Amino acid sequence: MARIFIVEDDDAIRDELAELLRKNGHEPQAAISFAKVAEQIVDAAPDLVLLDLNLPVADGHLVCREVRASSSVPIIVLTSRTGEIDEVMSMSLGADDFIAKPYSPHILLAHVEAILRRAQRGYEGTKLERGGVTLDISRSTASANDRSVELTKNEMRILAVLMRADGAIVPRETIMCELWDSDAFVDDNTLTVNVNRLRSALERIGVKDYLVTHRGQGYSV
Repeated sequence: MARIFIVEDDDAIRDELAELLRKNGHEPQAAISFAKVAEQIVDAAPDLVLLDLNLPVADGHLVCREVRASSSVPIIVLTSRTGEIDEVMSMSLGADDFIAKPYSPHILLAHVEAILRRAQRGYEGTKLERGGVTLDISRSTASANDRSVELTKNEMRILAVLMRADGAIVPRETIMCELWDSDAFVDDNTLTVNVNRLRSALERIGVKDYLVTHRGQGYSV
């Protein structure tokens, strides 16, 4: 059973989500107000967050950024704002997934279960080193040049997959399956956003051109 925090201002949708999660063995909790939502999430310490973007008081993007500043809890953005810019911004601010409304309950549950499985996998206590970069999986940090940067779960998993491949090209489909347990419901652009975000994180510690794009094939380090 996972504790899932719902941030949704539409009462009907919020109740529908809560009932869907309860029926599938989870413990839903909802925001009690829309002031200081990020604080509510961090204080609740849930296993996963379902976050709408159209919120009173503070936009969902702001909430996502504030949560990510102090917590690595997985975040699924669940919204009627389906423009590419909203998806790109959500992923850039640290969301782990983006699902458009109206949603299929079965697909939503598949994404929820996939992210919960990823969060429970045995990545703890492991360090990887390649090309002057050290990945501390237990801390979700990358280090080089006496500097360190914190990575999101998706950034960490992408880097871990590529470092473990030891220079071999890893197909995009393989990376998507590692991140989402399937590539069936994933927009290819979502992976690109995550890879670009990882590149930016590595550049902040002085590592440039570490991730190599092989057009039509995948990525390597």
